[in-house]
Amino acid sequence: MPMRAEDIESLIKTALPDATVELIDLAGDGDHYKARVVSTAFAGKNRIQQHQMVYAALQGKMGGELHALALETAAP
Repeated sequence: MPMRAEDIESLIKTALPDATVELIDLAGDGDHYKARVVSTAFAGKNRIQQHQMVYAALQGKMGGELHALALETAAP
């Protein structure tokens, strides 16, 4: 079952409360998203660490309910 964009955003904002999250459903199927996440928590972290923080926020749903997520992360 695909994930709703609102659920993805909620999981990310729970882990990174100050995050600005922009989601685009790339295929219109709820399985392939592009996300831009901006958070002060990313300051001083490299891109891999930032992406790991987002994947951790998704609580294991990546690869299951959420098939693909193209990530762009940044500190403000």
